[in-house]
Amino acid sequence: MSSPLSKELRGKYNTRSLPIRKEDEVRIVRGKYKGREGKVTQVYRKKWVIHVDRVQRDKSNGASVPIGVHPSKVVIVNIKLDKDRRTILERKDRKKTQDDVEMVD
Repeated sequence: MSSPLSKELRGKYNTRSLPIRKEDEVRIVRGKYKGREGKVTQVYRKKWVIHVDRVQRDKSNGASVPIGVHPSKVVIVNIKLDKDRRTILERKDRKKTQDDVEMVD
């Protein structure tokens, strides 16, 4: 379940998208909640949705329920970097530079 990166992150990391994870900060770009930003609170892989904090609705009994958003309808604004994520970004960046070298030859 990947989401596209923002233009700033795309330029910084030389990659277009990344698998979305909990604690990433995203901006919703499509639908009723367009323009809202928040952290990913849950990644529901079985239903192909993510839950973003402050994107919820109130039930009739007063409880609030998170609304599922498809990962293709959000843009990652800030990445939670850890050791595994850094290796993924380095591997993707290396792959891009090798392709560019092959095109020139």
